[in-house]
Amino acid sequence: MEQQEIATSAAGISKSVAVIACTAMAVFYVAILYFPTLILRLPPPSSFKSFLIRRFICAAVSSIVSLVACSLILPIRRWDASHLFGVYGIRLDHIWQALVFPLSLTSLMYTGSFVLKFLLALSTCSEHWNNGGILSVVFIKGILQKFICWILSMASNISSWRNYFVAPLTEELVFRSCMIPLLLCGGFSTYTVIFLCPVFFSLAHLNHLLEFYLQKNCSFLKACTVVGFQLGYTVIFGWYASFLFVRTGHLVAPLAAHIFCNFMGLPVIFSRRSGLLVSLAFIAGVIGFFWLLFRLTTPQSFNSATDNCKCWHRSTPYPPTQSLSPLSYATYIEKLTRVKDDNILLLSRL
Repeated sequence: MEQQEIATSAAGISKSVAVIACTAMAVFYVAILYFPTLILRLPPPSSFKSFLIRRFICAAVSSIVSLVACSLILPIRRWDASHLFGVYGIRLDHIWQALVFPLSLTSLMYTGSFVLKFLLALSTCSEHWNNGGILSVVFIKGILQKFICWILSMASNISSWRNYFVAPLTEELVFRSCMIPLLLCGGFSTYTVIFLCPVFFSLAHLNHLLEFYLQKNCSFLKACTVVGFQLGYTVIFGWYASFLFVRTGHLVAPLAAHIFCNFMGLPVIFSRRSGLLVSLAFIAGVIGFFWLLFRLTTPQSFNSATDNCKCWHRSTPYPPTQSLSPLSYATYIEKLTRVKDDNILLLSRL
């Protein structure tokens, strides 16, 4: 018991402080969305665009407040920008690995979706050729024009900005960049953090229950069913996003996966039009996903050096030239709580 108390004090913050801080950030992330109307007594937005812009501002304020609060709570060593941002996984080094590897891994879960889209495109081309069309410059130019129009339509759509930029960025900043360092420094084990973080993430989606029940006039049972399903895949994705952040030490990794999943929606498991082909592709993708899960997220591939927070990085028996990932930091800290008293006491002097 005495060892645990010493280890906790060495870690900088207690588990209760870490949990309370994470809960407060989750509640604040949702509560501030209603701040303009309920507290400031501003008139209701005149349009859906104004409504979303107001929410964008609230989400940005929530993210900034969470980052500032987290910086005050965490035992930060150095306050220069590069080291401070590094604690939150905001880094430029190895950014291509942090983008390409997790994105490739995530795309494996959508193998069935890709196969279905390919079959639909093939069917469209077959119809074109059967109707006397040819693969001409005009045909290819028409496809490119449609693609450009689609890009411009997405860029001008306020809902697209919410789904593919503001919501993923602010959620990953608050629920991954801020909460994971807090929980690790609170003394939680790495895998406890991975499975605990989505609990706070799901709290931020409970407001959808009231929105479905009150604003969309759904029955309470239907609202609970819809929101319960949302919470289910939200928790599952939260596990995966937390895993990516801990393994890579990069905010880009879970952010790219979040945007990609928002864009793709739920994976296609079965299609009547294509028979078992899509299902077999989905199963193959799932097998490939789990086979590559640890291989594509090996911490050494990202050469993480997030050592500004003294809970994540101590003097260790590793060679000085070897950079450790957040997973290595957390694993080493976890081991230190099980060794002799003199080793634990040494932590308080580092």
